[in-house]
Amino acid sequence: MTGDRPALEPLRSAYRLQYLTDEQLDKLQEATLDILENVGVKFPSEKALNVFLEHGAIVDKAAQIVKIKRDMVFKALKTAPRYFVMGARVPEYDLHLQDGVTYFTTDGCGVEVVDLDSGVPRSSRKADVGMMARVADYLPSIAFYWPMVSAQDFGRTAPLHELDASWNNTVKHVQSETVMGKREAQYAVEMSTVITGSKEELRKRPPLTSLICTIAPLMQDEPGIEAAMVFAEAGIPVGFLSMPTLGTTAPATMAGALAMGDAENISAIVLLQLMYPGCPVYHSIMQAWADMRTGGYISYARDARGRYGTVEIAHHWGIPSLGACYGTDSTKAGTWQSAAEPALDPFLAGLTSPEIVTGMGLARTYTRLYPEQIILDEDLYQRARAYLMQMEVNEETLALDAIRSVGPGGHFLGQRHTRDHMKTLLTRGVTHQLDGNNKYRDPHEFAREKVRSILQTHQPEPLEAEKQTELTRILAAADKELT
Repeated sequence: MTGDRPALEPLRSAYRLQYLTDEQLDKLQEATLDILENVGVKFPSEKALNVFLEHGAIVDKAAQIVKIKRDMVFKALKTAPRYFVMGARVPEYDLHLQDGVTYFTTDGCGVEVVDLDSGVPRSSRKADVGMMARVADYLPSIAFYWPMVSAQDFGRTAPLHELDASWNNTVKHVQSETVMGKREAQYAVEMSTVITGSKEELRKRPPLTSLICTIAPLMQDEPGIEAAMVFAEAGIPVGFLSMPTLGTTAPATMAGALAMGDAENISAIVLLQLMYPGCPVYHSIMQAWADMRTGGYISYARDARGRYGTVEIAHHWGIPSLGACYGTDSTKAGTWQSAAEPALDPFLAGLTSPEIVTGMGLARTYTRLYPEQIILDEDLYQRARAYLMQMEVNEETLALDAIRSVGPGGHFLGQRHTRDHMKTLLTRGVTHQLDGNNKYRDPHEFAREKVRSILQTHQPEPLEAEKQTELTRILAAADKELT
C-alpha cells in the first residue's frame, strides 16, 4: 500500500570465496592489456576516436580501431570511483554501493509475456513493464528495477516508455539496458532530471543507471557508445557488459573469452574516464557457449569460475561489478530445469560480493516473462540470504535460562524465549504454504496467486502529478522526433 515501505533485504554475506587466484587475476589482466595495446578495439564513433587521439592513443580512423597503451589504461582507471550511489525516488531506497553488500534486480528485456490466467504467450507491452515494476516494488529482495520486457507497442521510443512505466510504478532505482543512441540518451537524461528536480541532484542521487552492451569480438556498439558518453556527461552511472560466446564470437576457452570481454569493457571505461574523470562506471561479463552440434546459444553458465570469477576481474581493476544470476534456458516456469539451473546462483554470487546483480524473473533464455517466475526466484534468493548470514551467538541466542527452566525431558513450546523468537521459526517459502486442509500447496500455483495479490493490493507511492505531466511531454516530443 502507499507509504508502506518494507526494508530492502540485500545479501550481506558473512563468508567469502575466491574463484580465481591472485596469480590468475594478474594473468587475465595482463592479457587484457596486451589485447588493448596490440590488437585494439573498434569504436564506430567519430567523437570517441577524436577523444582517444587527443589523449595519445593509436587510432586508425579508417578502420575505427583504437589501441591503448597500458599507461593510459591505468592512469584513466585511477579516476574511476570504487563505489557510487544509485538514487531512488525516495531516499530510503537509495543504494550506497559498498563492500560486502549485494543488491539484486530483475532480468530484462524480454519480448514475450505469458498471461497469468490463460497461460497464452503474447508480445510484451508497456503495461507489462509497469505491472512487473509494481511487483518488484513490493519484493524486499529486489533493490532496483530493470524493465523486464520491452514496450513493443511504442517502436523506437520503447526504451523511454519503459522508463516512464517504471518510474510510475516503483519508488526504487531503475536501470536500463535498452536506451541506445545520442538523442534517446538525451531524452532519458531529461526524464531523469524531472525525477530528481535538478541537474545537481541528478549527479548526487541519479535515479537511473545505464548498461551498455559491447559487441564481441572487440567492438563497441555505435548507438551504445554514443549513449554512454551522454549519460557520463550528466553524471548517470554507466556500466559495460560484454557477452562473449565461447566457440563463435570468442575463443573456446574460458580464460581467452574473459580476457577478450574484459578488453571490450575496459576500453569503453577508459574512454569515459578520459572525457569525464571520476564519472561513475561499472563492469560486467556474461559469457555463453555455442552448441557445436546446432550452433545454438546456451546461456546458462556451466562453470562457476566464468560466472562469478568475472566479479573478481572487475574488483581487480578497482571497479564495481554487475554480476549475473538466474537466467534459465527452460521454456516454462515452475519446472525442474527452471529451478535447478539457477538454484545455487544467489548463494554463489553472495560469496564473491558483486555490488549489484541481475536477473530474476525471466525464462526461455531471458526472453519470456512468466509473472510468477519472480516469486519462485525470490524464494531461492531468500534461502541463499539465510545461508549467507552469520549465526548470532550471544547471551540471548544461547538461551541458557530457557534450557535451565525446561531441563531434561521437558518442552520448549511454553517458554517466553520461544514466543519471543517464534517469528524466526516461521517459514515463508513457496514450498511451505498450506491450504485450508493443512496440506502443502503447489508452489507454482501459489506463486501465481501471490502475483495476483500483489497487483490487487500493492500501490507504490505515486509519482507527483507535475512530474507525470513533464514525462508525458518529453515522451510526446521523443515520439514525434524519433518515430
